[in-house]
Formats: sequence, structure tokens, C-alpha cells
Amino acid sequence: MNNDQQTTTKEKNAFLRFLARKDIVFSAKRYGIDALGAMALGLFGSLLIATIFNAIGLIPPLAFFKTIGGYGAQAAGPAMAVAIAFALKAPPLVMYSSALVGLIANSQGGAGGPLAVLLIAVVAIECGKAVSKETKVDILVTPFVTVFVGGVLAILVAPHIGTAVGFIGKFIGWATFLQPFLMGVVISVVVGVALTLPISSAAICAAIGLSGVAALASGTMTPDQVHGVALAGGAAVAGCCAQMVGFAVISFKENGWGGLVSQGLGTSMLQMPNIIRNPRIWIPATLASAITGPIATCVFKLQMYGAAINSGMGTCGLLGPIGIVLGWFDKAYPASVGAFDWIGLLLVCFVLPALLSLGFSILLRRIGWIKENDMKLD
Repeated sequence: MNNDQQTTTKEKNAFLRFLARKDIVFSAKRYGIDALGAMALGLFGSLLIATIFNAIGLIPPLAFFKTIGGYGAQAAGPAMAVAIAFALKAPPLVMYSSALVGLIANSQGGAGGPLAVLLIAVVAIECGKAVSKETKVDILVTPFVTVFVGGVLAILVAPHIGTAVGFIGKFIGWATFLQPFLMGVVISVVVGVALTLPISSAAICAAIGLSGVAALASGTMTPDQVHGVALAGGAAVAGCCAQMVGFAVISFKENGWGGLVSQGLGTSMLQMPNIIRNPRIWIPATLASAITGPIATCVFKLQMYGAAINSGMGTCGLLGPIGIVLGWFDKAYPASVGAFDWIGLLLVCFVLPALLSLGFSILLRRIGWIKENDMKLD
């Protein structure tokens, strides 16, 4: 090894030691799971809970709830960025500075605000971590670097992210409007699978604006495209509910009432260790989502006009169905709501996922693909 190679190796090792000291880890898990999941929690703690407050505020004696909820959209960007900073194990000064980065990125990102926050906040936070406590004027340098990097990226990049997300939204809307059956299957299965995987289906739905309200707010979609996006949001709810209700019901023998509640109102992600051991246990809930998705889009025409994040929540806290119901009270909702809609909501979100998943699981148990205790939760 010559001197140049030795120098290069030493520099590389020094750089790797620096990254380790700063806890900067370039990995799909850190950014695609930890940061994305944290972003969803930030959205939950700001925009989603504000949406619920707005709904409570529709009751005249409780109008003050609507006043509180009205600030949810403003808080979403900072809340997401701070949550991401926490997931990336940022020092306090970097974490606090990231709030401004989130505000700018979310504002500049338009329809792609949440995705812009995720991408830009990660870069700004990691840069802030790199300079944190490296100088004697850390109180100035760290927030300056964090906000400068995030602010410049937000101004230069976030609008283009918003444009790209707008194109994705238009495509989803166009495809779902023209092919509600096919897209009902695809979206229901994909978003439902994402919910069970250790990634955030809620953050994904928020990032691509899977809601009629979000589509309208973009100002670039035709009425047909808006209708298609709203239907896609309904299909996403169907897929998520199928996973959660499905696993809750078919594993009741192993997990009892505790498992029913933790999976049905919590998350089907609890089954991931069991899925890794026997992937076939995923078949019943996934097949159920492939059926309930097109039923949602073609038969009952369930449309999401609540917050886009609701589309990826499923029955977690009942927030998927609640999002649809809240959308019915939105002035933008294009249709009247009757008994047929309520029946459709109950069937798609609760009854059909339970019955279909149970039927498929019985068949798979009989042929030996699913065995006793395959879905036992630790």
C-alpha cells in the first residue's frame, strides 16, 4: 500500500469515527422507518388531533374546540420536524432549531409539504448534528447551520417536491377515476401492507395527499381527479382496516381479547415477527383488502375528505373511519350522505374484513399453511 492509499484509508477511518461519534447513521432503517414513523407521530400530534378538535367544535356549546383545532395546519410542519429530530437522536439545540425548518419546508412544499419536511429536515438535522458542540459558540453555530441548510433546501427544493407530489396525486386521481376497480385493489393492498410493515402508512398517505380536501387545496386538479383521489383515500382506509381487523379476528384463538384490542385498535404491526417466521399468515388479511378495496371504490364509493393522514390509519383509534365521517361534514364533500353510506362504512371497515379474513384463515389452517400459535403475540 503506497502513501496515498494509506492517507486515504486514514481519512476514511477518521470520517467514520466522526460519524459514529455524532450518531449519524446512513441507513434505510434510520431514515425510512425511524424518521418516517416519527413524522407520522408529529402529524398525529398536530394536524390529526386538530382535525378531531374541529369536529368536536361543530357542537355549538363546544365551539372553542374548533378555535384550538384551527391552528393544527400551522403546527404540522414544526411538529413533524421535531419528531424527526427526536428519531434521529439530535441534540436539543438541533431539535429545537428543526421546528423552523419544518415550518418553512411544509409551507414551501405545498401539496408535498409532509414529504418535503421529511427529506429536508433529515438533511438539515444531520448537518446540525455534525457541527453540534464543535465550537465555543455552539449556541449560534448549531441553530444557524440547521436552519440555514434547511431553509435554503426548502426554498430551492421543496416547491419541486410539491410539484412532483402533485403529479403523483393527479395520476392516482386520474387512474382511480378511470379504473376504480383495479386501483381499488392496488391501493388497498399496497397501503394495507405498508400499515403492517414497520413503515408508516399514515405518513405515506399524508406525503402524497391521499384526500379529496388535499387534492382540492392543490388547486391543480380537475374535479374528476379530485374525485379519484378521494376514492383512493377510501380504498386506503379499506386496506388498512382489513389488515388490522383481519389479524385481530383470525388470531383471537391465540391472543384473546387483549390481542383483539391491541391489533384491532392499535396496530397489526405487532404480527411482523410472526410474519417473518411464517409469511403465509399474511395471506388472509391481504386477500381481504384486495376485496374490500374495490368494494369501497365501486360499490359504496367511500371518499376521504378528512385529513390525508387518516387514509393510512385504519382502525387505529378508529381514525380511518372517523376521517371519512368527518369528511362528510366538510363543505367540500360533493354528495349527500345517507344510510347507504353508513352501511358501506361499517361493512368495508369492520364486517367484511372480519368475515373474509376469518374465512381465508380457516381454509389455510385446514391445508396446513397456518398452524396453531403461528400468530401468538409475545
